[in-house]
Amino acid sequence: MHERRLLLRRLGLLPALAGLPLLGSAAWRSGHDSSPEPGAEALPDDVCIVAPPLAWQPGSSLPLLAARPIPAQARCPVCGMFPARQPRWAAQLIFADGRAHFLDSPLSLFLYLQRVERYAPGYHRADVAALYVSDYQAGSWLDARQAFYIAGSALHGPMRGGNLPAVASQAAAQQLVLEVGGQPLRYAELRQALPEALQRLAPHRH
Repeated sequence: MHERRLLLRRLGLLPALAGLPLLGSAAWRSGHDSSPEPGAEALPDDVCIVAPPLAWQPGSSLPLLAARPIPAQARCPVCGMFPARQPRWAAQLIFADGRAHFLDSPLSLFLYLQRVERYAPGYHRADVAALYVSDYQAGSWLDARQAFYIAGSALHGPMRGGNLPAVASQAAAQQLVLEVGGQPLRYAELRQALPEALQRLAPHRH
């Protein structure tokens, strides 16, 4: 319990979660006993309580499924980082009801898509209506399905490991490869199978 409270304090969540019956649930699977504490409400296995999807704001001037600015308080549901702090790496996923998750990198987006139900309980892959990644060079939002990704480059993403910087065109991808190395890949290839070196970076420990 002491270790869990230290983790929550580091994430800035302890005050927000004080008194809630979540701390003893299976949501925290980092080597601790996952049995609920006496009187605690049992939760499904592998539930991420760090980053719930954020609702669309009806008063916004943006369409329901349009790419939206990253809220400063948004956390990546895969790793717990703040995507707004490194916007050139960021990604976002929007469900058909307008709720959205913001991710720290395209790599986290592809890891998320492997297990949507884990990171957004109650949602499924079929509920995903829009996917966006930040153009690493221009900083604008790209349709994730149309972007080009560089795997195995010398660039280190927010998690300090190898990553998948995204660019808008094949020409931009080839230029970036000349500068930092790596191999250009498309969305369909990465959805089918992430490179093994990137799979090992999955921070599935919360």
